[in-house]
Amino acid sequence: MRPAIAHRHIGIVMVPDITALLKETCYRVFKRTSGLVGTELGNERFEVGAGGDISRKIDLVAEATVFEVLDEYNFRPTIIAEEAGIVEGHDGYLVVDAVDGTTNASRAIPFVCCSLAFSSDVTLSSVEAAAVIDLTSRDLYHAKYRMGSYKNDRAIRVSTPNSESSEFDDIIIGLNLSSVDPGSIMKLLKVVSKSKHIRQFGANALELCYLASGLIDAYIDLRGKIRITDIAAAYLVVKEAGGELYATNGSELDSTLTSSERISFLAVRDERLFAHLASNIGSP
Repeated sequence: MRPAIAHRHIGIVMVPDITALLKETCYRVFKRTSGLVGTELGNERFEVGAGGDISRKIDLVAEATVFEVLDEYNFRPTIIAEEAGIVEGHDGYLVVDAVDGTTNASRAIPFVCCSLAFSSDVTLSSVEAAAVIDLTSRDLYHAKYRMGSYKNDRAIRVSTPNSESSEFDDIIIGLNLSSVDPGSIMKLLKVVSKSKHIRQFGANALELCYLASGLIDAYIDLRGKIRITDIAAAYLVVKEAGGELYATNGSELDSTLTSSERISFLAVRDERLFAHLASNIGSP
């Protein structure tokens, strides 16, 4: 039996409790994809999706599952999705990356997630509810605007500086270097050479959830290749956990919700760490 989900009004439309709906959808995607990670069937290739990448069976199954749950609740937001692109609706906006880390999934590397974000407007800063589920461990991260961030319903926070060492000595930095251009490599040279601990796992949303949980201290992607669908949900998880996200010009990160725009960003536990990293990168 489907669990009862409270409803509320957006404008004149009665819609489900968004956070509960996103969580239910994530769990359904986990169930439907659990037998596809790392399999020949899950890795079957299809056409190029709206995001510009080759769609695999696991991507299409996961995204179809999202649409299935929305249909069950007769909930019709405008969908901004990795595979389907933009599907017009009228109940707000739902940003969908049904499988983030598809390459990891194709090789059975256990770092893959489903990422969902609901927004009342067409900007990243308007995201008000989010859920990200680890498709290998079933760990579920979720956040609601001004209500905090959670992992498996337990509150999470970004890390705090270690008082027993220099403030920046022991920081762990997530860094996406896939297909990075030479100019960006030069910008990052000081950060890489000075940092004792650099990590890259291969799924942006889940890496940002690690930042929100205090497992890493910063996450940097200067490639200008990240889509809004990759980070919309994790954006809110980080913000509600006390972290900050910045554009490369030093302003707070924001963007129009679209499946085509590409961005760069720095996500950090606090403003002091951003200033430290930006001074080494050469950003304002």
